[in-house]
Amino acid sequence: MVLIATNVCDYKELAKQKLPRMVYDYYALGAEDQRTVRENKEAFSRIQFRPRILIDVSHIYMSTSVLGYNISMPIMVAPTALHKMAHPEGELASARAAASVGTIMTLSSCSSYSIEEINSTGPGTRFFQLSVYKDRNLVQQVIGRAEKAGYKAIVLTVDAPWLGRREADVKNRFTLPPNVVLKNFEGVDFGNIDKVTDSSFAAYYDACQVDPSLSWKDIKWLQTITSLPILMKGILTAEDTRIAIESGAAGIIVSNHGGRQLDHAPATISCLEEVVGEAKGRVPVFLDGGIRRGTDVFKALALGASGVFIGRPVLFALAVDGEAGVRKALQMLKDELEVAMALSGCASLKEITRGHVTTEGDRIRRSML
Repeated sequence: MVLIATNVCDYKELAKQKLPRMVYDYYALGAEDQRTVRENKEAFSRIQFRPRILIDVSHIYMSTSVLGYNISMPIMVAPTALHKMAHPEGELASARAAASVGTIMTLSSCSSYSIEEINSTGPGTRFFQLSVYKDRNLVQQVIGRAEKAGYKAIVLTVDAPWLGRREADVKNRFTLPPNVVLKNFEGVDFGNIDKVTDSSFAAYYDACQVDPSLSWKDIKWLQTITSLPILMKGILTAEDTRIAIESGAAGIIVSNHGGRQLDHAPATISCLEEVVGEAKGRVPVFLDGGIRRGTDVFKALALGASGVFIGRPVLFALAVDGEAGVRKALQMLKDELEVAMALSGCASLKEITRGHVTTEGDRIRRSML
């Protein structure tokens, strides 16, 4: 039994002991047979290092800039829903932790504290995740609130026109605890979901009418109602990367929704080079999914990512130890990245190159020579 957390995976085991099964399964599991959930993590293990030696690594520099905002490390907090199920302070604690270590927090539109309440935690660079609803007035209102509160970018989820088949939520008859509401929509009919037959999060999708007709033309519409840069989260292919850039995306987040949407979708790290290759440096490309070690962060950077977003590790650390847990989890990843950089011969992020890693594809190509 894990007694203390020495890495972020330990927080998952500790959280499993602490959380109600319904909540743990909601956070931990994904669509159907969980193949993409597993592959997101396992694909990193098939990437190996090519460390360089006899390089001065007495000082390691990990600070970077995202959309012009300076952060202490290339590790940011991804949008995940309903943090209050993990801890009473929910997203308030997560936001404080992110700010305390000098990185970006992305607030989910399905948060259990509101846009404005998160702002009350103090200064910090924050992005806002957006789903597009059939009621476009509601979309415009939510974006306006985020702008007024000082959020710096919109993270548009583009891979969830329908909700994936999350069978664990159905089996558990997932419902929101009595003290948890979707605070950004409090007062709207779907702001507080009552018990339903299967999963209340699926009921949310039906009730709030997430728009399944969302298409590329709507990206242009979004740009007419906000001056904030739009990061498109959920892209896995070169084809969609090209269209996203042509449509005005300020950046791309390679993501498969943590394996919660389409099972058998590829691991995000497996798609990264394809997206980076098509982007050709025109916009930054970020990775979301499967990051559990600082070595994973290094591998993503070596394959062209400008930074990574982490989701589940934040939730599990929050469940175990609140704000301090999230802060420690982020620091763990930063410390592990620092060691990986030093032992690979990289004193700064710009020194991490494609030549520092080898993939399965590289090894297959070499074997055919």
